[in-house]
Amino acid sequence: MILIQMDLFGLFLGYTRISSYFGKRVSPTSGASSSHSGIDIPAPEGTKFIAVADGEITFTQFLGAGGYTITLSFGNFRVTYCHCSPNYIVKVGDTVKQGQVIGTVGPKYVYGVNGNQYSDSSGRPTNGATTGCHLHLGIRIDGKYQNPLDFF
Repeated sequence: MILIQMDLFGLFLGYTRISSYFGKRVSPTSGASSSHSGIDIPAPEGTKFIAVADGEITFTQFLGAGGYTITLSFGNFRVTYCHCSPNYIVKVGDTVKQGQVIGTVGPKYVYGVNGNQYSDSSGRPTNGATTGCHLHLGIRIDGKYQNPLDFF
């Protein structure tokens, strides 16, 4: 097993509380899965997050329940950072280094996103299936989701 040589404190420069763990859970909002494919770390909008490893940015778009998403790829790993700011600081094809700031936590509400089916109880459109500002961190190996905590 490959271990990512950093801890969660390093990912967010201070935010480490996990509000939703990998695996079975009660869905916190309509459209959210009861089988959670990552971990959620609450942090204020604009909080910087970093690359967990050297790699290439292979995706930067709105992605359904994940909202604005960045994917970092290296070897057979895909690391997804969901509910990001739509003001991306990396682009597809960028090569990044572990520890490099690659994005910020996005807002809860987003407007003007074609095909966004997610909203809160008042009807305001949200950044994917979310109840508030946080980063969802997911790790896939050969396409299969893994518990991120197994790698830190």
